[in-house]
Amino acid sequence: MFFDDYDTPVFRPPSEAESFILRVTRGCAHNKCTYCNMYRGVPFQVLTNEEIARQIAMAYTYNRDGVRRVFLADGDALCLATPRLLGILEALHRAFPNLQRVSSYAAPKDILRKSPEEMKQLSDAGLKLLYYGMESGDSETLKAINKGVDGPQSIEAGRRVIASGMKLSIMVILGIAGKEGSERHALATAEAISEIRPTMLSALCLMLYRGSELKDQFERGEFHPLSPGGLMHELHTMLEHIHLPEDCHTLFRSNHVSNYVNFAGTLPQDRDRLIREVAMAASELDKLKTWDVYNYG
Repeated sequence: MFFDDYDTPVFRPPSEAESFILRVTRGCAHNKCTYCNMYRGVPFQVLTNEEIARQIAMAYTYNRDGVRRVFLADGDALCLATPRLLGILEALHRAFPNLQRVSSYAAPKDILRKSPEEMKQLSDAGLKLLYYGMESGDSETLKAINKGVDGPQSIEAGRRVIASGMKLSIMVILGIAGKEGSERHALATAEAISEIRPTMLSALCLMLYRGSELKDQFERGEFHPLSPGGLMHELHTMLEHIHLPEDCHTLFRSNHVSNYVNFAGTLPQDRDRLIREVAMAASELDKLKTWDVYNYG
């Protein structure tokens, strides 16, 4: 459900398909990650109180009792000042009596700008789930893709979300470090996940999108992507080195449109099974004689 009439792209996680998409910002304030072209050409903008109120009013009129989940768009909602976000959360709970959850994308720099106390305030006010594109836990990789944080900062951002009481869905990108950095990326990312202990973990495969710097680097011969089999070997290494306590229940999914093979389980309970399944997939994909990197995007 979407009530913004501006003709700029809207992105949301697959699990928010039934949510009311409330736009509070437009575009991405960072907008410098080399692998991403989601908001290229979209000037970053914070919507006014009137624009936000108009969307809430339209959703109220259309389906007041049916709104159970709200997703705050675009890619940078958490960059809003905490008092402003608290006001939006209060307005949502006043308008929709059956509201169960509000969620948002969260960039690591935006999380780190919030104090632990502010994060707890937002959690208590109804912001219950953040989708965090960590991509990698490796400082060298994060610098290369211009994520804006290093490895320790990326871990601190995730830990701050968990400590607030919010649920945390982390996305990592297989192949983001190329052939040369694959093992380093896999090991550092596994260590980061082990420290953060997210609620959900999704492994996506790198897609080289037109208009992204990484696609340009590939075409200049400066970036060497992994083969489909190589991506599975990277995931295998990552899973082997993720160590979570037995009382942890991290839902693991690798079912994005970018993935060559889908995997699902809970970590650490299904870790051994997942490792076996990924090893089998790697063995089968290694048999491919040719593959077209332009299928990436």
